[in-house]
Amino acid sequence: MTITTIPRRGALMLGLGAGVAALARPALAQARFPDKPVRMIVPWSPGGASDILMRALSEQASKRLGQPVIPENRSGAGGILGAQLVSTSRPDGYILTQTPISIFRYPQMVARPPFDPMKDLTYIAQITGYLFGVAVKADAPWKDFKELLAYAKANPGKINYGTPGSGTSLHITMEQIAAQQGIEWTQVPFRGASENMQSLLAGNTQVCAETSAWGELVQSGQFRLLCVWSGERAKRFPDVPTLKELGIDIVSTSPYGVAGPAGMEPAVVQALESALREAAQDPVHTTLLEKYDMAPAFLGSADYTAAARKQYEEDGAMIRRLGLKAS
Repeated sequence: MTITTIPRRGALMLGLGAGVAALARPALAQARFPDKPVRMIVPWSPGGASDILMRALSEQASKRLGQPVIPENRSGAGGILGAQLVSTSRPDGYILTQTPISIFRYPQMVARPPFDPMKDLTYIAQITGYLFGVAVKADAPWKDFKELLAYAKANPGKINYGTPGSGTSLHITMEQIAAQQGIEWTQVPFRGASENMQSLLAGNTQVCAETSAWGELVQSGQFRLLCVWSGERAKRFPDVPTLKELGIDIVSTSPYGVAGPAGMEPAVVQALESALREAAQDPVHTTLLEKYDMAPAFLGSADYTAAARKQYEEDGAMIRRLGLKAS
């Protein structure tokens, strides 16, 4: 039998090589991201336009990533609960959230912000923006938005309008309108579109400021749509004027995207960005965008991060100017 003696230096090198190999294994595992399901927080109640769109996006992203992207509803607080949860989660790419525009506003409207949107999140991709509008019940006395404004001005505090939460674009824009028109009305924040519309149907609120989730109720004759907040009239509702057409110089579309915790690995961000880009362009998703009169507005991680910074700064200036506080 031949016995081979390994010099001490060689033994040390073999040991070092084994150590390097051991250190390399986690890196190789990370390169296979994802190797388990990804949670996608949807910070709205089930059934609204946001929930439907995020479920479609998640389904298409699952096909690109090779692992399920599982939507999880966390409604309330104006849509910030997803960002609040993600901001304290591990930055491994396995928990993400939809990022409504309220995440940039709410922390600037409270004395003790639950998170810092500029420090606690990684912005992965912007997806699209909403169609917003103001609806009333079909039997309401106001035939158009100018009549509603005139009534509100003559009757301070008597109009209660529903929104999906404080700090949302619906809340901010309604207060911008009030400031411009010299009127007073009262916000009633809900946990999402479904609660907001049910309140209007029940007569508990007089006005519903909401996404185009009201579309079917308008088309069925239960709601009357008084105005939309887009730059142009909505294809489904060509007879309904924009705010700009009514002499109110506001366009509000509230772009949203997807974010994860701060400190995510660039390779993981890139993988998610690529999957979301393809998912957002899939006909399943774009058909739903068209259904809700929403336009594609995709931005990759770098551009979305810059847009988020600009949104945060502009919204902060507006909130301070209007003296807005969260309800």
